[in-house]
Amino acid sequence: MITFGASKAFIIGDEMEWETVGDGVKRKIMGYDDTIMLVNVDFKKGSIGPIHQHYHAQVTYVVSGQFEVTVGKETKLLKAGDCFYIEPHIMHGAVCQEDGMLVDVFSPIREDFMQ
Repeated sequence: MITFGASKAFIIGDEMEWETVGDGVKRKIMGYDDTIMLVNVDFKKGSIGPIHQHYHAQVTYVVSGQFEVTVGKETKLLKAGDCFYIEPHIMHGAVCQEDGMLVDVFSPIREDFMQ
């Protein structure tokens, strides 16, 4: 198993660079160790987080905007203040209905994001 160590104790968001990860989608990896990771994800209206699955557990908080979120066979329209949980290996994705920001928390760390 590859280990990535841990992020600094204090991460200043304004000092972090955004990484473009899709059309209208960018992210900042804010904090992590080998067991947990927090990521800010910025979406523009109409951008898509494609349906996918992974072995990590995920909890996502909707900071702003509106998102049509699918987890398994259920789809809901979520807005600022809402949250969703994704069990490992469950298909999920999102379509941004209004510019917004999500905060994703993964356990364990998303190794693929570190490359």
